[in-house]
Amino acid sequence: MTIDEVLTRGVAEILPSKEGLAEIMAKRKITLYQGFDPTSPKLHIGHMIGLRKLAQFQKLGHKVIFLIGDFTGMIGDPTDKTAARHLLTREEILKNLEDYINQAGRILDFEGPNKADVKFNSEWHSKLSEEDFLKLASHVTAQQTLERDFFQERLKSEKPIYLHEFLYPLIQGYDSVAMGVDLEVGGNDQLFNMLVGRTLMKDLKNKEKFVLTTKLLEDPTGAKMGKTEGNVINMTDSAENIFGKVMAFPDSMLSLATELLTDLPVSIIDKLGPMQAKKKLAYDVTTQIHGVKEAEKAHAYFEKTFQKRETPEEIISVNIAESHLPLLDLVFATHLASSRSEAKRLINQKAIDIDGQEQNDPAKEIEIPDKGLVVRVGKVKFVKVVIK
Repeated sequence: MTIDEVLTRGVAEILPSKEGLAEIMAKRKITLYQGFDPTSPKLHIGHMIGLRKLAQFQKLGHKVIFLIGDFTGMIGDPTDKTAARHLLTREEILKNLEDYINQAGRILDFEGPNKADVKFNSEWHSKLSEEDFLKLASHVTAQQTLERDFFQERLKSEKPIYLHEFLYPLIQGYDSVAMGVDLEVGGNDQLFNMLVGRTLMKDLKNKEKFVLTTKLLEDPTGAKMGKTEGNVINMTDSAENIFGKVMAFPDSMLSLATELLTDLPVSIIDKLGPMQAKKKLAYDVTTQIHGVKEAEKAHAYFEKTFQKRETPEEIISVNIAESHLPLLDLVFATHLASSRSEAKRLINQKAIDIDGQEQNDPAKEIEIPDKGLVVRVGKVKFVKVVIK
């Protein structure tokens, strides 16, 4: 990719200007970063957008920092949250981040001559004194923070805004100062937090920090992919699940997903049509995460189980003690639904079939024959249920 392509594809905004950043990049190598708070043990497809953007800069020879927010993660970014997040303990954070580098390493290069650096923001935040923090706080006004839409919504609905949430942008913003970077990358929902870092950098180090926001991959309801239950694609998911979930994207998401998650030309949609273009998208995304061999197997699995409506030869078996039980309990027993309420939702959405027959009554008694039966949940998930 060229400098212009890196600063254009999937980019929502560059401040203070795209031209200024391009000029600096043409003259010297810059240092840039994106922060990832380990509030969950799994990185998801929303994180993949930022990782891909970092990797593009890396391939141009620039210095990339993969910042793990082991300090900020304990607080939790309040951005777009209608209620306060549950505070995580230090132990929970450390447990969550155990596999982060392995997951991010599927996109970023942590080896070689221009390997990405890994840093933890507890390194500097844990050393700040109360006096240091009060001085930092003098650079941001309460009015600026209160103007944020989601805080205004909380005020209108009389929901509390806790002080630790209020101060989160200041804490994140100091990361830029501590590392002395030239550029911060993040989703466009992070713009306020990133601009706080820009302000601090200018005030404390008299240095220009550029901000690059990426577009968000949103579903038809406007919810971020990876944010709302039911649309999450984790980078730890199996190749078959990733391929199948991408194939489940509505056509309206196809152009944006192609732009954000691949290097494929968006014009491929018009050339191939939505179905074939979506297969290209699913194959490309799966390849990036799991490699070519697994992507090919996932493609074949999808063709067989979804398009040809065949049951795969190798599926997971679940043993249960009962010879018959209600459909709702059976679906929950497959472990393909995380709760009975989710199992009921899947049944009501006609996303369940047994031995090829669609099921829509949660209370229906299902008899399990000696040979067992095959439960399909959604489009590509199968489980064989057998009696112990």
